[in-house]
Amino acid sequence: MPERPVVIGVDSSTQSTKAAVVDAGSGALLAVGRAPHTVTGTGGARESDPEAWWAALGQAVTAALKEAAVPPAAVTALAVAGQQHGLVTLDAEGRPLRPALLWNDTRSAPQATALTAALGGPGPWLTRTGSVPVAAVTATKWQWLRDHEPATAARAAAVRLPHDFLTERLCGEAVTDPGDASGTGWYATNPATGPAAYDPAVLDLLGLDPALLPAVAPTGGTRVGTLTRAAAEALGLPRSTAIAAGTGDNMAAAVGLGLGARGLLDHPVVSLGTSGTVFAATRTRPASPGISGFAATDGTYLPLGCTLNCTLAIDRIAGLLGLDREDARPGDGLVLLPYLDGERTPDLPRATGLLTGLTHATTAPALLGAAYEGAVFTVLRALDDLLAACGLDPAAPAVRDRPLRLIGGGARGRAWTETVRRLSGRALVVPAATELVALGAAALAAAAATGTDPVALAAAWGTGAGRTLEPVARDEETWARIETVLDGAAPTLLA
Repeated sequence: MPERPVVIGVDSSTQSTKAAVVDAGSGALLAVGRAPHTVTGTGGARESDPEAWWAALGQAVTAALKEAAVPPAAVTALAVAGQQHGLVTLDAEGRPLRPALLWNDTRSAPQATALTAALGGPGPWLTRTGSVPVAAVTATKWQWLRDHEPATAARAAAVRLPHDFLTERLCGEAVTDPGDASGTGWYATNPATGPAAYDPAVLDLLGLDPALLPAVAPTGGTRVGTLTRAAAEALGLPRSTAIAAGTGDNMAAAVGLGLGARGLLDHPVVSLGTSGTVFAATRTRPASPGISGFAATDGTYLPLGCTLNCTLAIDRIAGLLGLDREDARPGDGLVLLPYLDGERTPDLPRATGLLTGLTHATTAPALLGAAYEGAVFTVLRALDDLLAACGLDPAAPAVRDRPLRLIGGGARGRAWTETVRRLSGRALVVPAATELVALGAAALAAAAATGTDPVALAAAWGTGAGRTLEPVARDEETWARIETVLDGAAPTLLA
């Protein structure tokens, strides 16, 4: 009896690569292989070697196939979802010229300010690309490279995003998708001004030759080739393995949740990982300075708010206090804004952490709880901004009564879950699936192999289904306390 076909979805994130082997028919997760990444840099610098991502992909795929006990011949397709915004510069042979500047590298904050002004302010950027430049955006990183390492920028024969780099290594084709491209800052997404494409005016402003950029496939599930001979040998897979265009990690998570053209704003998503993100699928293109107006990989829209400091920052504070992450208790009058890496939303790239409200009665668990509250408040206020940008009143009962989908590593933690419930006052749907980015990539892979709609396929797989946690009374006192401190401290945090 022939083996049932399987697909592989790869989640190449900031901290690691995860490769999910998935039954192409049922969506059953058969195994997950993992390999760590190394992030270097001090101060605002955050960099990784793209070659290490490629090595980690091979290690993760090998480990997953071994655990699943699946013969390589059963693998029909593979897709990569990668961390957004990172800048990868390559020479003519496809080798990295330097470590990649990651999304959470904040050194390009001055370039973000200068680029915003150079195009005439936030308005023209919103009209053209749907987003105003911040330090996370690829365009600002390219400008930083031009300003600080002009010789490297001049030598660049190709400019890629992290997922583009890996897809090209797999199939030999320089290709991206609308979702990840929309996070570069040089991809126009306004249907009122023409088809989505690289924006010539922005590229001119950046001195960036469009010939250095990958082609944009129609969707992330588009088949863009098969494995090259070298990639097939490196991964131990058949050369016939179809390769999808892939996408960014947030777009893949939306696919894994079955969010797409249906515009499910009744289930906005809160993702708690290294970064905190909020997003929702919508048919219309919102435009707000505080929100990234991303495209979804299926050609619709995925407006998104992102914070820099989430689970990693809280784990750091727990470590400083000598506590387990689940030792947290409510903040008891404290406010701790855990902006350990600056912050993206609100746009405070030079901020550091802020603590106020200490007394002799303060306990370490309350300090940790205040850190959770500060991080969750920041994420939830970004959600309010997102909903407003989509034309919804965040305070309206009809909006407040809608549940949130809670995903990411934090969704598995009691302290995170209970803090989100308390500060949002909303019901939570926590999907049973733990690898939604990789599962979304697997759906894109299956689409490349079969021509099916990846969002519909993921919905049929049921990867977004899970348990519902009933709402609790919203903690208005804690919300107001944090809001007052943050709004009063913002000018100081910018210094």
